[in-house]
Amino acid sequence: MSELISTALPQVSRQPARSLSLGFARSEAELEEAQRIRFKVFAEEMGAALPSAAEGLDRDRFDAYCEHLLVRDNDNNKVVGTYRIMPPEQALAAGGFYSETEFDMSRLAHLRDRMVEVGRSCVHQDYRDGGTITQLWSGLADYIGKHKHEYMIGCASISMADGGHYAASVFNKIYKLHAAPAEYRVFPHCPLPLHALNSSLEVTIPPLVKGYLRLGAFIAGEPAWDPDFNTADIFILLPVARLNERYAKHFMRHAA
Repeated sequence: MSELISTALPQVSRQPARSLSLGFARSEAELEEAQRIRFKVFAEEMGAALPSAAEGLDRDRFDAYCEHLLVRDNDNNKVVGTYRIMPPEQALAAGGFYSETEFDMSRLAHLRDRMVEVGRSCVHQDYRDGGTITQLWSGLADYIGKHKHEYMIGCASISMADGGHYAASVFNKIYKLHAAPAEYRVFPHCPLPLHALNSSLEVTIPPLVKGYLRLGAFIAGEPAWDPDFNTADIFILLPVARLNERYAKHFMRHAA
């Protein structure tokens, strides 16, 4: 996110109803549409340093192994939101999940064939409203239900624009209530230096992170620092069996 879940899905705003459609990238051109909007949000808006910046794309070696969920505005045919999904068999082919570039996931080894990773989530700044985000989450829920995945993982990215104090305070606030059991803990390769940061700020939890926690997700360890994206990345582990039904029903359409 920087993976999952990035905080590039900020506070939901109310906007006029739009005609949106949901689907998966099925061509190189559609994949580039996803990579282009990711670049616009992560590089141009959030300031990430991306190796593919000269192309105006956010791409990495994991893209070829993932499904790319797209939300498109039917009025102008532009992709306005995307989510990247990596199933376990593709993670095996890729040599591991993206999250493993940031975390030691050894304690989750016994769950690997039941985990799906989500990430690179972003929405164009003009479309950050309930309709677009609901489309993305509904598509994600349908995919997980269809393929019978039992665990969803990913890295929830939090901006470090203030040097990391906000991220440390968010982590401190949510970890007390949502820490994963010790046997599911992961360990950052490049830890956020929590000891050197103010973790006591009064903070608002980023909406996407709040959404995962409402669904029943765990925080599975201390944050990693992603210097390329200048974010603190928190490892999210969501056992599908823990899904909060009252909250999830807003996103689950066809998943059983």
